[in-house]
Order: sequence, then C-alpha cells, then structure tokens
Amino acid sequence: MGWFSRRKAAPVESRAEQRAEVNRVREHLEEFIRSRRGVEAFVEPATTMNPPTVLLIASTGEWTRRRVLHPGVLRELSERLMIPVYDIQQVGYPQRMRDWNARAKRGEPQPVEDTELPPWPQ
Repeated sequence: MGWFSRRKAAPVESRAEQRAEVNRVREHLEEFIRSRRGVEAFVEPATTMNPPTVLLIASTGEWTRRRVLHPGVLRELSERLMIPVYDIQQVGYPQRMRDWNARAKRGEPQPVEDTELPPWPQ
C-alpha cells in the first residue's frame, strides 16, 4: 500500500463516446454560428489542465467556448460556413467580448444584434 494506490485511474472514453461528444460540439458550434451574425472563431491552445478549445464570438460580443478534440471539426465548419479562424495567442481576446462580460457582470442588458451587418447566408 502506497501513497498513489488510492488514486483512481482517469476514466477512458470509448470511441462511441468520443464520436458522440464531437457530434454534440459540432452541433452546438453550428447552431451558434447560424443563429448569430458576424461570428469569428478563436483557437485556444491546449494547456496542462485543458485540451484545445475554440471560442466563437458574435458581433455583439456574445461568446461560447467548447473543447475541440479533433481540429478537423473546426476546419470543416469554418470552410463550410465561411467564418474566419484566428489564433488567440496571436491576436488576443476581442474587445467586444470583454465589453459583453463587463455588461453581464454589472447586470446591464446586452445588445440583441448588430443591425449594420448583412444577414448570414443560408
């Protein structure tokens, strides 16, 4: 009996579970992109604690973050739905996201949508 014998092994996901998660992430990202205008994708690199993630930010500053196990998911979505993809380490977090978070923290109403942008192609 040793110090490390009490640790439980990390659960291993089966291929079916991984595929299901990839599909859930793809559906969520696609719904976010289709329901908002001016969406841009920002890729966050993996850290020691977190896998790589993608951050989608709309023109209003509204955002969503999901971990991306396979880079092909983001590449396929960006090509099919014509959204730009940026490296967060190169460009940083957009000001509109910071403004959104600040308004949410103060409890102020959020802008509904930027009406100056043309509608997203369907």
